[in-house]
Amino acid sequence: MADDPLPADAADAPVRVGLLHVPAGKRPAIAALFALDAALAQVLRTTREPMIGQLRLAWWRDALTKLDEAPAPAEPALRAIADRVLPQDVRGAAVAALVDGWEELIDRTQPVDLDAYAAGRGGALFGLAATILGASDPAVAAAGAVWALADLASHAGDPKEAAAAWAAASARFAAAFARRWPRRLRPLGTIALLAWRDAGEPVSPLRLLRFSVLGG
Repeated sequence: MADDPLPADAADAPVRVGLLHVPAGKRPAIAALFALDAALAQVLRTTREPMIGQLRLAWWRDALTKLDEAPAPAEPALRAIADRVLPQDVRGAAVAALVDGWEELIDRTQPVDLDAYAAGRGGALFGLAATILGASDPAVAAAGAVWALADLASHAGDPKEAAAAWAAASARFAAAFARRWPRRLRPLGTIALLAWRDAGEPVSPLRLLRFSVLGG
């Protein structure tokens, strides 16, 4: 398996740049988490019926949980999780929780629970990444929520949904970046800052450099 399991066409610029700041020994594991996120996003992009989408996401949840007891099937994102993430003292059942956030977007006839989406996708993914990086901080979950909500705001087809996601991201931004970040976790903060910028908020190169060097 390649050292970088994240397909180039499935990775946005914030993730690619953030991964450059991750220590080489941890980079494949963090990339595998984002590769899984990209695979779950693909479920939504290719599913029109909510019931079918639920079944497909249920398959992913079950397959990830089973990684704790059995070898991975021949699916690239699952094999990357098994080979790169589980050896970092992360259980497949914990990774399976990432499906929860994506489930909030399955039924497009209903308003999205933005809190559940942000926590289930971004907060959980950034939390797992922080575990792999060997540090913890309350700001990580908030930054993960900012990342997920900014991504939703950038890609939502409904202007009202995009505006709501942007407002929710804005409400969490201060909590994410109110104080200095530990050095180990700064790649995750960089990803959130870049996603925030790509969603429409100016973030200067100087601020990105200052965050990378000083953590705030």
